Amino acid sequence: MPAHTTITSQDLSRMLGSATPPRVIDVRTPAEFGTAHIAGAYNVPLDLLREHRDEIIEHLDEDVVLVCRSGQRAAQAEETLRNAGLSNVHILDGGITAWEAKGFAVNRGRQGPWDLERQVRLTAGSIVLAGIVGSLAAPKLKWLAAAVGGGLTIAALTDSCAMGMLLSKLPYNRRTATCDARTVVAQLVDSTRKAS
Repeated sequence: MPAHTTITSQDLSRMLGSATPPRVIDVRTPAEFGTAHIAGAYNVPLDLLREHRDEIIEHLDEDVVLVCRSGQRAAQAEETLRNAGLSNVHILDGGITAWEAKGFAVNRGRQGPWDLERQVRLTAGSIVLAGIVGSLAAPKLKWLAAAVGGGLTIAALTDSCAMGMLLSKLPYNRRTATCDARTVVAQLVDSTRKAS
């Protein structure tokens, strides 16, 4: 499999202004997408993309740029799409964080839940703190903190995060009407017709 194909925020901005703009697929949770996203982007959360990849790629003829918060989930989405045979896939280098840092505009919605990465830090930190403090009364609780530390180490080594995947499935991270496969495919088909 080829190395990740990344593009800069400046390149994406130029591409979006061209006669043949790419399809921007944002693989963050619906709540993250609703807070801020690139204009014209489609929200296809990573787990939905994995589950319905064959149905979705049927409607991705143009270049595709994958976006997430910083690039990790977009890299996983790229692997999924390339394994399904799609070759015109790119990752926005640094994700939406870099896009905003470079001064490019985003569509802002309601202020929703924190970014998934921040939720993971809060959850993991809280479990470790509770385990250490609780171990004063029940010494075996220190192993809870060790288990979370081990999980974070594995997450770093494998570039995946089980805790993040679990948190992304919580109801407040999934609130939106456009997060099911049928709606996503309908949006992709509708935009293809408008471009024709």
